[in-house]
Amino acid sequence: MSNDKLPSSNPEDDLATRFPTAYTILFLLIILIAALTWVIPAGQYERSMNEEVGREVALPGTYQTVEPNPQGFVDVMLAPTAGFYDPDSYAANAIDVALFVLFLGGFLGVMNATGAIDTGIRSAMHRLEGREIWMIPILMTLFALGGTTYGMAEETLAFYAILIPVMISAGYDAVTGVAIILIGAGIGVLGSTINPFATVIAANAANIPFTDGIALRFVLLVGGLIICAAYVMRYAHRVKKDPSRSVVARQREAHRRLFLQGHDELENFDLTGTQKIALAIFAVTFIVMIWGVSSQGWWMAQMGSLFFGSAIVIGLIARLGEKKLTGSFVDGARDLLGVALVVGLARGIVVIMEQGMIADTILHSAETTLGGLPELAFINLMFWIEMGMSFFVPSSSGLAVLSMPILAPLADFANVGRDLVVTAYQSANGLVNLINPTFAVVIGGLAIARVSYDRWLAFIWPLLLILTVFITVVISVGAIL
Repeated sequence: MSNDKLPSSNPEDDLATRFPTAYTILFLLIILIAALTWVIPAGQYERSMNEEVGREVALPGTYQTVEPNPQGFVDVMLAPTAGFYDPDSYAANAIDVALFVLFLGGFLGVMNATGAIDTGIRSAMHRLEGREIWMIPILMTLFALGGTTYGMAEETLAFYAILIPVMISAGYDAVTGVAIILIGAGIGVLGSTINPFATVIAANAANIPFTDGIALRFVLLVGGLIICAAYVMRYAHRVKKDPSRSVVARQREAHRRLFLQGHDELENFDLTGTQKIALAIFAVTFIVMIWGVSSQGWWMAQMGSLFFGSAIVIGLIARLGEKKLTGSFVDGARDLLGVALVVGLARGIVVIMEQGMIADTILHSAETTLGGLPELAFINLMFWIEMGMSFFVPSSSGLAVLSMPILAPLADFANVGRDLVVTAYQSANGLVNLINPTFAVVIGGLAIARVSYDRWLAFIWPLLLILTVFITVVISVGAIL
């Protein structure tokens, strides 16, 4: 697809792409995984409860083939629903994330109705004129801190609708906004130091202290952040200098109309007293969300309730009235309905694989492949195996519980520390989840930004190659020392 075409008069035409939508990509992946359940033998490890991990973990040496359960047409059609909740037991899967997205959309709809965000963006750009580029490393560092400390992922969906208009107003593009959030938090998870959903769970499953190997992970965190920030800054500078070099140049005007909503014509930079109060509540809401997730054990239900309550408070303070308040909330939720549906589809892929009982078979193949290899070959092959498994199991905690009890003990025979296996696992998972179509955070973020998956790949593939080389060098040095 060429990006040098003139924009049309129809915004939807400008935002269109020949590449399939996220919904089509995810449904095709569901069909592919279902087909694999007819080819890959079904198998299972025995499992026992691990109190430290808080879940059942696989027991090494207990793999055995079981009666196959190939997934057919009915299973494929049920998968999107099963992605939200189990239709047999009614146990929740991704329904909590989808509802959170809708509450978030409603909250943003109410904020937009106050006019505070539009005016605030113009005021910020007026004050930062000429220095906007430095927002990129500062914000990426903040997101990376969230990723390395508590595995910031789904929470980032709340920031796209805020940051993308800022980046477009600064002369950059929507992809720059996505990169700051997705790559910023992603590099934090890749270089997790005390992340309880990756490092701590994986270390416990590997029967080692989570502090083992923290120095090497800190190298990955800092080095990776510098590489990523430099990459995004270089791209943003190039786009501002020549907008035609944007990977979404064809959608430039449509993005401006969609995210700036005509406030380019406004000349007022001054916030009213009511708007200042609304923005203060807006900021406090996100601070409370981060505090709740990082220290109080909050998850989607609590976060959704927080945004719902804040929307009501902001609407009352702004004196929107009952009809405008509820209408703005519903309209905002409607804007993110597509993102909520994407979440269920992405989870449906995992459901098909679990029901087809092929995950343990894939893991057993990895266990067999790694046995008896020398240090460098072992740790690098471990990294690539974890990368492959991450496409099927995007959840960092899920992959840790699945793979670490089986693969970490193999390090003892290769004369490699188990902490290095944990590092290889989390760096592989973090790298893949920058582009993983089965990871709702990736597809959801791109859907909010109205950036197609192929355009994201066009932007990020050189960075993926650089990061792959960087990680390979770091873990190889770790294996030698």
